[in-house]
Amino acid sequence: MRTLRRECPWDREQTHESLAGYLIQESYETLETIENGDIALLREELGDVLLQVVFHAAIAAERPEGDPERFTVDDVADAIIDKMTRRHPHVFGGVEVSGAEEVRTNWEAIKAAERAEKAVAAGGEGETSVLDGVPFAQPAVMLAHELQKRAVRNGFPADLVGDDGGEGGELFAAVAAERERGRDAETDLRSAARRFDARVRAAEDVAREDGREPRELSREEWRSYWVRVARV
Repeated sequence: MRTLRRECPWDREQTHESLAGYLIQESYETLETIENGDIALLREELGDVLLQVVFHAAIAAERPEGDPERFTVDDVADAIIDKMTRRHPHVFGGVEVSGAEEVRTNWEAIKAAERAEKAVAAGGEGETSVLDGVPFAQPAVMLAHELQKRAVRNGFPADLVGDDGGEGGELFAAVAAERERGRDAETDLRSAARRFDARVRAAEDVAREDGREPRELSREEWRSYWVRVARV
């Protein structure tokens, strides 16, 4: 990566900001590979994600020594090791847990303490919301799921999570219903989208077999083909 930054004009001009979209794109390509069950391709896609980590670290490492915003890829690795060690006291410390649910509870408590410590370090009073740390840049369904989960896990009444009567309220409530069933709304919605995609394409194929152009079908003809492919 250091060689690319020196010798490739495109790589040399990249910044954290210009690379942000690639990180999202590569992450979604990795997700699609997992959804397709293509584990052989997963190695390559994970490499693309790792490249983004290395790229960002290389840019940061170019800052002068002593710059508080300077870090290296080793610093990235050290940070995640420290975090995982700190958040797994039942593995690396003397804490005993009864099962996965207690691990999740402890994880939330440790994260809350970390956020409070950061708030104090930033000049605040250490008072943080149970919703702090939920990134609003993520897809809306994932955002709704995470906000609901975080609130309920911290004692917020589950029956208060629902349709507030405003725009998107019904969708928010639908996410809550999926979550209460132990489902992941984002994953399930993507599955539903894939089923819809497959069925529309199947209906188009049957229409073409009948010598019809899908774009010229009437609504009733669409309904007919939609029913036919459901039986396949």
